[in-house]
Amino acid sequence: MLSHHNINFLFKLIGVVSIGLFLNLAQAQDSHSNWPSKPIKYVVPFGNGGVSDNVARLLAQQLSTKLKQTVVVENKPGVSGILGTQLVAKSIADGYTIMGGTITTHAVNPFFAKNLGYNPVSDFVPLAMVGTVSNVLVVPADSKFNHVQDLIQELKRNPEGLTYGSAGAGTSQHLSGQLFQSMTNTKMRQIIYKGGSQAMTDLAGGQLDMIFETYAAARPMIEAKKVKVLGVTSSKRLSELPGVPTISEAGVPGFEMQSWQGVFAPAAVPAPIVEKLSKDLSEVINIPEVQEKLRAMGVEPDGRGSAKFAEFQRSEILKWEKVVSDAGITAE
Repeated sequence: MLSHHNINFLFKLIGVVSIGLFLNLAQAQDSHSNWPSKPIKYVVPFGNGGVSDNVARLLAQQLSTKLKQTVVVENKPGVSGILGTQLVAKSIADGYTIMGGTITTHAVNPFFAKNLGYNPVSDFVPLAMVGTVSNVLVVPADSKFNHVQDLIQELKRNPEGLTYGSAGAGTSQHLSGQLFQSMTNTKMRQIIYKGGSQAMTDLAGGQLDMIFETYAAARPMIEAKKVKVLGVTSSKRLSELPGVPTISEAGVPGFEMQSWQGVFAPAAVPAPIVEKLSKDLSEVINIPEVQEKLRAMGVEPDGRGSAKFAEFQRSEILKWEKVVSDAGITAE
């Protein structure tokens, strides 16, 4: 049985704990209402100058104005975006670290890397989907191939006789190539490059037979007439290339490959901060001037918020799991 002294001590202890809990709760609520009170880091898990980097710098500028706080872009490239994504997954979940995620980092990397070091669903919360990115199927300007069907016929005659460039496993170039092979029952040889620019240079020089590259990256070579476009990977023709058929129209019915850009935060970021970031990012993406700049980068603006983006991400993982499985690819 507790003595009178012990009961008094127990009540005092409960009081101290209650006050501590109240103060912690008040501080947490206060930190949410004051957020952001310091600069935000926007990690890009790819190098400078690519679509992800350009998107990040555009959004960071707009988000800085909206949040009245600096948003700093940091490039952390390596291993198909894995290194930078791991870094964000392990960072403090306080809303001060966000990242630009893609179909590669947040949908297909688990199918290509056994020891990924992060889970694209459970380790992250989607904030906003920036938009979709279509690729174009390009060949050298002096290539004997003028139509998608020409490529297919050659590959039927000579399996693995043609090469295609890629920036590595799980990238949009690689996925486009895998889907093309799967849907045409053909085989090509993948040549892996550290970056798309060298691949485009080799393509123009005739060292590569083809590449499925983003329109933004391929446009300078297209405009310089160093390469020619045989098709686009989206389900609809690109407004910038109205005369170029979709690959589906050109003889591979149902073919569609679109990469995408989104913004993610570590999974445990407090809900009020997630809601604010999601709302502010969606508003930024819907600014007409921002949409115009995104389209110039080859990104078709989207802007859906956290919940709808999460649904889309899950559907993409299921879609590409089947493509990868059908191709007989196993994680390494």
